[in-house]
Amino acid sequence: MSFRIEKDTMGEMQVPADKYWAAQTQRSVHNFKIGNETMPLEVVYGFANLKKACALVNQDLGRMDENKASAIAQACDLVIEGKLDDNFPLVVWQTGSGTQSNMNMNEVVANKATEILGGDFTKENLVHPNDDVNKGQSSNDTFPTGMRIAEVVAVTDNLIPALTQLRTTLQSKVEAFGDVVKIGRTHLQDATPLTLGQEISGYVAMLDTNLKQLNDALVYCREVAIGGTAVGTGLNSHPEFSEKVAAKLNNFMAKDYGFVSQPNKFHALTGHDAEVVLSGALKALAANLMKIANDIRWLASGPRCGLGEIEIPANEPGSSIMPGKVNPTQAEAITMVAVQVM
Repeated sequence: MSFRIEKDTMGEMQVPADKYWAAQTQRSVHNFKIGNETMPLEVVYGFANLKKACALVNQDLGRMDENKASAIAQACDLVIEGKLDDNFPLVVWQTGSGTQSNMNMNEVVANKATEILGGDFTKENLVHPNDDVNKGQSSNDTFPTGMRIAEVVAVTDNLIPALTQLRTTLQSKVEAFGDVVKIGRTHLQDATPLTLGQEISGYVAMLDTNLKQLNDALVYCREVAIGGTAVGTGLNSHPEFSEKVAAKLNNFMAKDYGFVSQPNKFHALTGHDAEVVLSGALKALAANLMKIANDIRWLASGPRCGLGEIEIPANEPGSSIMPGKVNPTQAEAITMVAVQVM
């Protein structure tokens, strides 16, 4: 592997010649050799969306020229498109503020933007990681904001649609099995009858509640800390910066996610109660999915010596020694994921 020499305020560092990061990222690689859990790409892309919005707002406010802002935005787009994934090597185990990941993004975007402007980033900084990409920002307000962007996008675009599809499927079973009478059970003992449709309607109601809880949690996750800078006073930022960045994110991202400026930046920088609420909603969902999956396993047990009240699809062979055996593997996988979430 060939290297180049990069410098920061502490001196020189050897950096892989084919990477866009610089000295501060390399110091983190060297100082935090803890585990293999790298920063999730969802957070990386959230950061890139934020840096793009910040550059465009700084241009709108007359704090950055159009060419530089455009180059930063283009570099961020390349990150968002996944074309620079291998330039974000840092593990999650680092400083509490996320400074290393913020600087990783700043360095990669600055060097790529320099290249876009026709410069050689190994020799000159046409775009500076701190003065330009991080202009009017601090790790203390960018990392919480990048994290919020990642949370809102993941829940809105991935989790809620999947959950809605599951809810719709179960609702169709409520209607299909509305006349199928079966025994109810308490303590795994026979109780009074009910219909299979009624039983499944409980699952539908669970998911309806989970969807409401998730949407309630997103209200708080949409509040962003950007503009608070280091301690919440907004030092080195523009008074309109936070509101304008939130509006810019809603304008250019795949959809309007409803991001707003958190009204009290001292709270925004120091509290993560929105994440606690979201985590609680996810745990509640996990608990309900655990219940649903375990019920299905029980009801499909057998087929000869178990309950055997329902049949589930035979998606794959269930045993290496008993060829005719089929296991409820999807339901079992759900229970494992649920435990991980809880």
